[in-house]
Amino acid sequence: MISEEHLYAIALRECSHIGDIHFHKLVRTFGSAQEAWKRARNEYKKLEGIGQKTVSDIGNKSHLKFAEEELNFCEKNNIRIRLKHLKETPFLLNECNDAPAILYQKGSMDDTQPRVSIVGTRNMTSYGKQFIQDFFEATQSSGYTSVSGLALGIDKEVHEQSIRHQKPTVAVLAHGFQHLYPAKNRKLSEKILQEGGALITEFSSGRKPDRENFIQRNRIVAGLSPATIVVETGFGGGSVSTAAFANDYNRDVFALPGKITDPCSQGCNQLIFHNKATAISTIKDLINILGFNDPKEKMEELFPHHEITIQLTDNQYLIYQSIKDYPQISLDDLSQKIDLSTHKILPIILELELLGKVKSFSGRQFIAI
Repeated sequence: MISEEHLYAIALRECSHIGDIHFHKLVRTFGSAQEAWKRARNEYKKLEGIGQKTVSDIGNKSHLKFAEEELNFCEKNNIRIRLKHLKETPFLLNECNDAPAILYQKGSMDDTQPRVSIVGTRNMTSYGKQFIQDFFEATQSSGYTSVSGLALGIDKEVHEQSIRHQKPTVAVLAHGFQHLYPAKNRKLSEKILQEGGALITEFSSGRKPDRENFIQRNRIVAGLSPATIVVETGFGGGSVSTAAFANDYNRDVFALPGKITDPCSQGCNQLIFHNKATAISTIKDLINILGFNDPKEKMEELFPHHEITIQLTDNQYLIYQSIKDYPQISLDDLSQKIDLSTHKILPIILELELLGKVKSFSGRQFIAI
């Protein structure tokens, strides 16, 4: 339901020098956008870190007129206006200190369902496409909503696979609802809405898809989900910024590793190298970490292989069996049990990890797989 508070929130956010952080400070100080609109210019000294210049544009009647026109546009086009300070925006996004003060939404978004953000380059390769298809196939029986940016390439594939596998999907736009970029995805955007998904944006209806909007948009993609998957991206690609936002928000980030000579994988490889993302080795492991614990019985590995019987050396078998008998045993305890020095055990544990037989945890503890 649209109220006067929505009107004043739009007008306030339209003022020069009032971004999301200043908006939140104004609302916290005066109790509402309406009160901030009426009082901030005269009572700005109550605002820590905000001077007279910042509030000088508040109260401008042209912004109030703009807000009225925006409300009319939203009502005519079935666009919901969600205000952060009224706790109308998604919970996870609200945790972000730079979350948008206002979200415009077309379609439906179930805030109680798990979400995962999946992003990547516009120049998708067959490798990235296959990963996305395998991921959605493997999670067919899991309930979640995908989030991406409606760009060409990876984003488009994510939305299309979501629809194909009857998963709700949310597209975060870098412009207002009077525009649709890229125009090639217009039919896809309509299909997203038809299949129970949503289009959302922080930009008012007339805002064009300016270059700077895309980085700003990426923080919403990262903020909506507890985990972000970067499928393919080059050095400095937009998806790297999405991963950076997700890291800032203390969210999980996963990246699909690729050849070091492949430009579309270099960004992912860098994220992994700098410990900004966890490398995806198998879809099965990824699904388990995401908490999608009801995958199809026949789970395909990301890198398919034939089962090979591994013949362990005597020391490898001794250490493996000891870890298997005593799950999460520490290195020191293991050393005492098998009467072998720690500096001799560690290289063998590394060999067992590479063979996929053992997994290590912080505090030098180990379990058998």
